[in-house]
Amino acid sequence: MPIPADGYPQTAAVSPRVQVVATTDSTNADVVAAVAADPVGWPHLSLLVTDDQRAGRGRLDRSWTAPAGTALAVSVVLDVTTAPADVRGWIPLAAGAAMTHAVSHQLTGRGPTARLKWPNDVLVDGGKICGILAEVVPGAPDTVVVGAGVNTRMTRVDLPVSTATSFAAIGVEADDDRLLADYVRQLSELVAALAAGDVDRVRREVEKHCATLGRDVVVSLPDGSSLRGHAERLDESGRLVVTTGTLETAVAAGDVVHVR
Repeated sequence: MPIPADGYPQTAAVSPRVQVVATTDSTNADVVAAVAADPVGWPHLSLLVTDDQRAGRGRLDRSWTAPAGTALAVSVVLDVTTAPADVRGWIPLAAGAAMTHAVSHQLTGRGPTARLKWPNDVLVDGGKICGILAEVVPGAPDTVVVGAGVNTRMTRVDLPVSTATSFAAIGVEADDDRLLADYVRQLSELVAALAAGDVDRVRREVEKHCATLGRDVVVSLPDGSSLRGHAERLDESGRLVVTTGTLETAVAAGDVVHVR
């Protein structure tokens, strides 16, 4: 399904700027540069979207590509000026919870289930359908750009790894406009909660969707080491607390594998 000729009207109802491009290397890179050049022109909840991203970036500086028309890439601008610095670590998790919420709406009554893998990978029946990357705009510490890549019409043969999935692979035709609108609306509400100091609301939303908590996990850490243990809880900053025997370790970043 190509980008609709009438754009994304449901999304435009919740976003002040919906810019659609036929193709780009990276929506996040484009938006970061655009915000740096013209911050007034890219207010809170503005977004850039395409179904043909050529050089997407993920966490830990990974790169990924998808055949044109098979995945939706979107980057959203967040003005977090009023959010205290000590709660901003929740923003990537809030984005993951918001996208899990949006994907779940697409699946209502269809059987498959969307869950969140800490910190912000969205899974459907255990397969990754969406990855998220949050970046602070250089020189503008109160502006965060959150990028998401959702596998929409990617066939099983085009999936990059066996642990990935897509709406098409599970037999669901995605409604891109509704997906984006649901995502941006929920993301807006969660960021507003953080700004108001209501971290508990965000924590509850993340925990409601999170499949990692209560599982035995292996966490690959940024320094190349790994941590094996039980995913016990989220701490006050959104870090994953992993217990190994009597030892507790709070993990701020890493790739999680669910052992069981």
